[in-house]
Amino acid sequence: MASNVNPTVRRRRLGQELRRLRELKGMTAEEVADRLLVSQSKISRLENGRRSISQRDVRDLCGVYEVEDHRVVDSLMQMAKDSRQQGWWHAFGDIPYSVYIGLETDAASLRVYEPQIVPGLLQTREYAEALITGALPETPSTDVEKRVQVRVRRQERIASDESPLRLWAVVDEAALRRVVGNKEMMREQLEHLVEQSQLPHVTVQVLPFSMGAHPGITGHYAILEFPDASDSSVVYIEGVTSDLYLEKANDVHKYTVMYEHLRAQALNVEQTREFIEDIAKSYAR
Repeated sequence: MASNVNPTVRRRRLGQELRRLRELKGMTAEEVADRLLVSQSKISRLENGRRSISQRDVRDLCGVYEVEDHRVVDSLMQMAKDSRQQGWWHAFGDIPYSVYIGLETDAASLRVYEPQIVPGLLQTREYAEALITGALPETPSTDVEKRVQVRVRRQERIASDESPLRLWAVVDEAALRRVVGNKEMMREQLEHLVEQSQLPHVTVQVLPFSMGAHPGITGHYAILEFPDASDSSVVYIEGVTSDLYLEKANDVHKYTVMYEHLRAQALNVEQTREFIEDIAKSYAR
């Protein structure tokens, strides 16, 4: 496993380049699918980076697009090879949100709104275990532990000295009031949240109940941005059986505007710390 190769991001970049070549050729995904005798959905999945792509697929697509520059073809073939390597998360087996983990691993910044729970990157191990156990009651303990280990591993981006993830989290008051595990566990979790919020690259704001209706009322979402300008931002919405990834500029813009409204309505950083500390003290009684 090459630690410096992120297969999710490689697939995404490769898909973007293949889409660009198709559009330069003036072809639709349906026309390409007809030429290669494959489904249109396969072409779409290859272009959006949700499916691994073989070097043979790249060769065939380059043939359809009449790419004559061998350096371009070789570069795309190498990207296809890299995209089939395994990221660190594959060592934990089948993780249902592995695509998201791949994106988060390469992201430069993450803006997240959490209406019900403390954001995963800011959870204590005990809170994470109790949360996963409660949310997935039929999950074997070994799988719960695996998920906890993955969550802890993801948190290394926050602790990194070289390239820490820029995290901005807006958290609903409900996440602080919901007792996950027990009161002692919640007190430790909230104290940890305050501690993490003091890192220079982490911002936490609480959206109190008193604010009433707000743009995040429909639920959790996250916006990921990447260091490479060629990688478009992604809005991630977690589902029960499947997740949604929005990459169209108009969609990302709408969620970005919503997030700005959430930040404006939430308590500022200092007010947030005092608010969390007060709730943490209530759990110590």
